[in-house]
Amino acid sequence: MSEFGGFPLAGLDFYEDLEADNSKTFWNAHKDTYQQAVRAPMTALAADLEADFAAVKIFRPYRDVRFAKDKTPYKTAQGAVAIVAPGVGWYLQLGAPGLHVGGGFYRGTPGQLAQLRATIDNKVRGAELAAILADLTAAGYTIDGEQLKTKPRGYPADHPRIELLRHKSLIANKDFGTPPWLTTPAAATHVRTAWETFRPLVEWLAAVLAGADDT
Repeated sequence: MSEFGGFPLAGLDFYEDLEADNSKTFWNAHKDTYQQAVRAPMTALAADLEADFAAVKIFRPYRDVRFAKDKTPYKTAQGAVAIVAPGVGWYLQLGAPGLHVGGGFYRGTPGQLAQLRATIDNKVRGAELAAILADLTAAGYTIDGEQLKTKPRGYPADHPRIELLRHKSLIANKDFGTPPWLTTPAAATHVRTAWETFRPLVEWLAAVLAGADDT
């Protein structure tokens, strides 16, 4: 396997063009660009990250359109994920806008959500999570995730961590865009640094959710 040398700008151009023409004809005509400028560097970077994080799964470029209203056949970004517990891990994506990284709890079962909220409700453990998120925000990362519009059932509206309790997913992330280092081996260092910064959040969530009821 070749060493990671950066993400060629041709990969970003490929996705910009794919957004304009998401067809099998376009894909077949430019598949070599995808393989060389997207898939190959992502595979090399995944191999570089695995030793320090977890096995990295690179997503297929094809969309599952069986039950989708949008029948376009191809994804307009290349994603990869390192899972450490059900629904918990690190994320990496390359698309026309550039490079995106994330880490946290992406989706879970009702049992996991109940476990997460019970832990957030705990004065000590909930404060731990709030402190981790505050550190990530101070470091320049954004805290996102799907949230309820109202309070979750069983918790008071004036709970000191009501905003956290509303979360159905909880993710720290950052859009790097297209910095000059994106096309160089230094991109691996920037991704690794971001993932390491996410580690306290990922490990806190994994410890809480790994043994949760999966129903």
